Amino acid sequence: MDLFEHEARELFEKHGIPVPRGHVATDPAGAGAVAAALSGPVVVKAQVKTGGRGKAGGVRVAHTVDDAEQAADDILGMDIKGHTVQRVLVTEACDIAEEYYVSFLLDRAGRTFLAMASAAGGMDIEEVAATRPEALVRLPVDPLSGVDAAAVAAGFPTDVRAEVAGVVEKLWEVFVAEDCTLVEVNPLARTAAGVVALDGKITLDDNAAFRRTVSFDDIADGDPLEREAQAKGLNYVKLDGDIGVIGNGAGLVMSTLDVVAAAAAEVGARGPANFLDIGGGASARVMADGLSVILGDPRVRSVFVNVFGGITACDAVAAGIVRSLEILGDRAAKPLVVRLDGNNVTEGRRILDEAAHPLVTVVSTMDNAARKAARLAIAEV
Repeated sequence: MDLFEHEARELFEKHGIPVPRGHVATDPAGAGAVAAALSGPVVVKAQVKTGGRGKAGGVRVAHTVDDAEQAADDILGMDIKGHTVQRVLVTEACDIAEEYYVSFLLDRAGRTFLAMASAAGGMDIEEVAATRPEALVRLPVDPLSGVDAAAVAAGFPTDVRAEVAGVVEKLWEVFVAEDCTLVEVNPLARTAAGVVALDGKITLDDNAAFRRTVSFDDIADGDPLEREAQAKGLNYVKLDGDIGVIGNGAGLVMSTLDVVAAAAAEVGARGPANFLDIGGGASARVMADGLSVILGDPRVRSVFVNVFGGITACDAVAAGIVRSLEILGDRAAKPLVVRLDGNNVTEGRRILDEAAHPLVTVVSTMDNAARKAARLAIAEV
């Protein structure tokens, strides 16, 4: 689970990592009150669980209370990469001399933890990583022996190296103590008051939620479609494409996303609009719930249903699709491409053929089905 910046700050403060003073506000008047309490220039920052806020206009410097209120008014309600801003963080402005980057993450490919650090942090860290890879240090971290903070800080200016190493140690403490898969500070800023974490990202390991004493899972925030899916018990993640994807089994859905992305690139569609794993249950109700969420995304132009029949046979899946379209009625207004394979596939295809629903096209292979869904997506534009 990703945290908002203000939630990451709470964990930083808990573990002794320096952060600028500040508070969250949900309306312009609240932002002005925080600015007045800080009595000086402030930074008003959109609170959304995505990057690129600064480049999207979601981070503003305000020199007066009125400016802070105006900045909050401009930012609240803003759409940043599909995330609606519902609150802002107002913090004291800092005089930045240099910007650094430090992070710890779970390196799934390397099956270890990884420390990353650069003395060239800031908004363009992705460009630094792409064009000057030597400027971004990558060090594997032994989960048993921990981090060598001095090694991580070795590329930083000599006069702040010890201070940065101290922050690195505390960031590793956050990573371990709070059961994280990502802890990132960008920028870690050098200021007149010392090294300060001006921004932070934290991703918590959902598998450790049972031992967490504080819950950050506020479903009033985040994407409304993800909230709806969560309420329906669906395993759904919203993406930025135009082709809805439904599958049974996380591995199959991940493979489907890759195939859909490739097919979309061939014809100029945007690609997968979501990840949705309905698991082993493909009942009419589950299928209807899944389609309802996906069709609620205005970006979706077509839907690819990719199911491999196992415990739940293809005939049950097909019957679920037919019944779900009856349940949805006029809400089902986008074309569906269905690929069935596995247990009872012949009967499943027969059920869909006999139903002859005008929105449903049955395609026998995954690649061809993805291409059909991609062509339908651009045809609908």
